[in-house]
Amino acid sequence: MDETQDAVARLNDKECWERLRTQQLGRLVTNVGDVLDIFPVNYVADAGALYFRTAEGSKLFELTVNDEVLFEVDDHTDSDAWSVVVRGWAKRLDTADEVEAAGGLGLHPWVPTLKYNYVRITPHTLTGRAFAFGPEPDRYGIAEY
Repeated sequence: MDETQDAVARLNDKECWERLRTQQLGRLVTNVGDVLDIFPVNYVADAGALYFRTAEGSKLFELTVNDEVLFEVDDHTDSDAWSVVVRGWAKRLDTADEVEAAGGLGLHPWVPTLKYNYVRITPHTLTGRAFAFGPEPDRYGIAEY
């Protein structure tokens, strides 16, 4: 039996969403020209999308210049871990209905700053892996004599 198959499992979309809904902190990756940036943000997963709030600044500017983003979330225990990467499009919500709906998701800034902008990430691809921890296999395959 392949030990790698037992230690690493691919997550389907349903399993990815189940895990995304259990967390509140993720990492947003933006790309403008040759510059990649990564920002930690607290978020909410709801109805097939991710939502976060942000103030005016580089994060909002960058996703406005190029709306294609990555969003990564992970977690671990003493015995296992998982990681989910969302590839999608980020859009600052600008209609009153969109903002009102996002405002009802219970999304609050973690730090005492004013964050008036709601952003929705609409995924086009989810990829996820679950990892079972254990001892490292024999690296060299040396047989005992």
